[in-house]
Amino acid sequence: MPKSPPDALNAIIGINPNALDRARALDAEQARLGRLRTLHCIPVLLKDNFDTADMPTAAGSAALAGSVPPDDAFLVRQLRAAGAIVLAKTNMGEWAFSPYRTISSTHGETRNPYDLARVPAGSSGGTAAGIAANLGIIGMGTDTGNSIRGPASHTGLVGIRPSLGATSRDGIVPLLSNRDVGGPLMRTVRDAAIVLSVLAGPDPADPITAAAHARVPADYRRFLRADGLQGARIGVLRALVETETADPAVMAAFERALADITRAGATLVDPFVIPRFEALTEATGFCSRFRFDLAHYLRALGEEAPIRSLDQVVTAGLFLPRHADAMAWAMAERSDPAEQAPPCVDVAGDPRRKALLDAVVRAMDQAGVEALAYPSWNNPPRRIGDDDSPHGNNSPIIAPHSGQPAITVPMGFTAGGLPLGLQLLARPFDEGTLFRLAYAYEQATHHRRPPPGFGPLPSAVRSGSAAHLSR
Repeated sequence: MPKSPPDALNAIIGINPNALDRARALDAEQARLGRLRTLHCIPVLLKDNFDTADMPTAAGSAALAGSVPPDDAFLVRQLRAAGAIVLAKTNMGEWAFSPYRTISSTHGETRNPYDLARVPAGSSGGTAAGIAANLGIIGMGTDTGNSIRGPASHTGLVGIRPSLGATSRDGIVPLLSNRDVGGPLMRTVRDAAIVLSVLAGPDPADPITAAAHARVPADYRRFLRADGLQGARIGVLRALVETETADPAVMAAFERALADITRAGATLVDPFVIPRFEALTEATGFCSRFRFDLAHYLRALGEEAPIRSLDQVVTAGLFLPRHADAMAWAMAERSDPAEQAPPCVDVAGDPRRKALLDAVVRAMDQAGVEALAYPSWNNPPRRIGDDDSPHGNNSPIIAPHSGQPAITVPMGFTAGGLPLGLQLLARPFDEGTLFRLAYAYEQATHHRRPPPGFGPLPSAVRSGSAAHLSR
């Protein structure tokens, strides 16, 4: 198959003009000190909602086009301190509104590298497409309901949504800050473990990360065991599998994944049942606080902020018509999130979210399982322009509301070569278990293969300092 031009993806929206100077400085440091930093000269693709003091951050919105924040997001600072180089910003869904497509009012639509007629999901689709197509090594996304795990599944990547409080939200343009998290989209489980080890931990600027003290290990690589499924107990959440619109080919791939997991030594609790699951998940809906959270972010930009409120965006019509309903939803709520009834706050302060978390963990404890398994999507990636066919998105149903960590790992392809993802969900701050199980499954199956139109990086790029991250 002929190679596709990278710009056909519409994944990259801006190149960091300081990248080469940063690389030269790091190489000079290595020559002087004789050692490499953890992520020495590893190129990073950043979703357009991570603040960078040397590049614009627009969150996919024409209203923020050209806005250069005063400093880096905390997670960006962590990456740079570890030696990584921010190579480029990636396209994202406008304001992170849509889990299904990645369309911004600044740069249009991103496509799936496995089939340019298909979507990469949203809203971190630019990062996912870029990493899958070998345009970078570290991919950074954010996940409010789906937006790391969904695009990872659609593009054959590993994507982890960390526990709420494991990674800082400081300097990330919010959608719903009580559910937003940042995390990596990578080509292997090992790479995801390396990067999350750099990212996770407390940040004084984000009070929720106080929970990370003594709960985040220094290096997640210690959990990576090829025999990590041996003796494991995993619950199969059939409530998310046996749906009327689930695609038979995806369900067949999921059953093969379960068989692979069993052959690798795990015991399945199938079906795994959470009492009152449907009622609990329906009650947790995504309450509206975008207007409030965005105002807080804009104040942090200071006098250079191009806008002061969401009201200005709506009045000027600076949003895509397809997001009119999302804007109306955001504009309809004017009260402080804590004053809503029930409050639109964190897990501990929201009785609906706390009830879901308690029910899930209690059922896991009673069944003696380490994690739950289900497909990230019950249907393959949609065609570009299709907003109506079944999507089967399972990512928003538990983790965003309960605050639990979840990981997507490749589980094969459709007959037409479209990637499919297996999702595993664990208890809060038990990312180590997710890495152990996902790594063992990955090593037992080796499902990922690069998209046929986008070849591997040239050997000259893969050599040298990048060699200490796997391909």
